[in-house]
Amino acid sequence: MSDQNPVFIPGPTNIPDRLRRAMMVQTQDHRAPDFVETFAPVLEKSKAVFGTTDGTVITFPASGTGGWEAAISNTLSPGDKVLIARYGMFSHRWIDLCQRHGLDVEVIETPWGQGAPAARFEERLTADKAQAIKAVLVTHNETATGVKSDIAAVRAAMDAAGHPALLLVDAVSSLASMPFEMDAWGVDICVSGSQKGFMLATGMAILAVSPKALAAMESAKLHRTFFDFRDMMKANATGGFPYTPPLQLIYGLRESLAMLEEEGLENVYARHTHLAEGVRQAVRAWGLRLVAEMPDLYSDTVSAIYVPDGLDSNALTDHAFHRYGVSFGIGLGEMNGKAFRIGHLGSLTEPMVLSGLATIEMAMADLGYPIRLGTGVAASQEHFRTAHTLPAQSAA
Repeated sequence: MSDQNPVFIPGPTNIPDRLRRAMMVQTQDHRAPDFVETFAPVLEKSKAVFGTTDGTVITFPASGTGGWEAAISNTLSPGDKVLIARYGMFSHRWIDLCQRHGLDVEVIETPWGQGAPAARFEERLTADKAQAIKAVLVTHNETATGVKSDIAAVRAAMDAAGHPALLLVDAVSSLASMPFEMDAWGVDICVSGSQKGFMLATGMAILAVSPKALAAMESAKLHRTFFDFRDMMKANATGGFPYTPPLQLIYGLRESLAMLEEEGLENVYARHTHLAEGVRQAVRAWGLRLVAEMPDLYSDTVSAIYVPDGLDSNALTDHAFHRYGVSFGIGLGEMNGKAFRIGHLGSLTEPMVLSGLATIEMAMADLGYPIRLGTGVAASQEHFRTAHTLPAQSAA
């Protein structure tokens, strides 16, 4: 029966039955005339989630990593300099990807638990008088540390420096769960994926691309074939795909966008904040500490939590899985063995979150953690009972 338990990892997320049914379709002809009627509206309606009217939405059969590769290979040339801060496992992986593509990567080392260092970006961009830096890369929500970065502040820093670099943002674990304002923040490419806030199976990279980034595409010299924006956009213009599309995911995305619209994006964001605060209240009651160093950095999709000194966070997540059949996020990179993660995004409700908190409490008690059963759950219950930030749940 353990496959009925929800997962509490920061993606892939729990898939609502409504979306599973939407994806459970028979093979269809993606070159038939009616595919246009399915696919074109999906691309157009996705823009609202990105917060753009000017951007172009482009999808690829891939995970978020494929989206990263598409973002750089369509806008940059071998040897181009890019600026990026390393403050978690996923910013680190984007650095590695850029280096493997022959880019000149300038890294600003930043303590894990902090966010994108806007002031340091401004300082470095101001000093770049030759404007050699072609792009600034930022991870909006660092999944390894539970840290949310201020993209608007990064844009303000770039503007203050008067620098024309592109702004490329990884929003894989934040889009459709936390506010994202692509146009207002001056983002040139936003990278996301199907398996997080969209609540679908893994397999679709979803990007929004600004007119400035599309202009950069014309002179970019990095090799690309599968991830070529030009091929995809040419096919998309007539409602098609340059190769076989992930049809089931496209049907799923159509239904996911309908669900997000029905709930209302502002309500979606409020729900994530509300559930995240319930988790944070539990962490405080346990006497444990978040990796994110201050409240304005707290992610609303994942909380990374330090375990007490001398204890192994991997042993905790392993025990929770083997004893109770529930998955929590392991510590990644510098957090390996030091912190575990509770994902609270996508298809989740207050009762589901409470079940996860109760489970990890039992696992901690089993392993001798200095906590008292029920303290975290009670703190979260009190928050959920009294915060009144969500509409009443229907019994339907």
